[in-house]
Amino acid sequence: MIEFEALPELEDPVLVAAFEGWNDAGDAASDAIDHLRDVWGAQPLAEMDPEDYYDYQVNRPTIAFDDSGVRRLTWPTTRLYVARLPLATRDVVLVHGIEPNMRWRQFTDELLGLCGELGVSMAVTLGALLSDSPHTRPVPVTGTATDSGTARQLGVEPSHYEGPTGIVGVLQDACARRGLPSVSLWAAVPHYVAQSPSPKATLALVRRVEDLLDVPVPLGDLVEDARAWEIGVDELAAEDEEVADYVRQLEEARDTTDLPEASGEAIAREFERYLRRRGADES
Repeated sequence: MIEFEALPELEDPVLVAAFEGWNDAGDAASDAIDHLRDVWGAQPLAEMDPEDYYDYQVNRPTIAFDDSGVRRLTWPTTRLYVARLPLATRDVVLVHGIEPNMRWRQFTDELLGLCGELGVSMAVTLGALLSDSPHTRPVPVTGTATDSGTARQLGVEPSHYEGPTGIVGVLQDACARRGLPSVSLWAAVPHYVAQSPSPKATLALVRRVEDLLDVPVPLGDLVEDARAWEIGVDELAAEDEEVADYVRQLEEARDTTDLPEASGEAIAREFERYLRRRGADES
């Protein structure tokens, strides 16, 4: 672990993490972390030593010019940032990582060891998966917890998943073994528009983080980007009758199994977001 400075004293911090790769359809989860880092002005804290966890023939370093015109080499790794939120009762540790190629148990032990030093009291992991959800409907975000007590407290479901997992699942298991409450939020990205970016799914994850942590999250251009993305997919679907028919089938299936988005619960959530953001704007 490479630390940028001495570890800060944090106020009841919560970890919010996402990893590029298998867990990140459409880059929706990692883009959500990038958005939170930018709007909260998060500061660099530490990064994992890439020599320990990455195969550079799989995840190659990149060379690019920085703002001053200097060519710089960037290594694939996992980076941690600290966000101090003036209107919140707790700080946030953001983790933007690339799923490691090796030594996953050592990776999670090192990451959670640092979280222990920082006093992290809860971990939230973000993910995105391909699904048969239509792009014209609200993006479903599934929330699960590793233990029933945390699930009841935060209004999510206990995890019943069985099957192959990525670093997010390994990290959740490590949290459970350490007694650290953890929640995983997964957005459903339409499989027929799986390419990056997927701003509508990113927006859905950001809103769920906002609800879960009960802190205001400025949305910036996300709402407009999501609207433009949906319009663009509409136009592409209109050019292919088979795709248009398939989307209509997905819409019918979704509309017959889901409650309308304008339910009382959904309206209440939106009103709470409005009050939260208005309080932030008036401070």
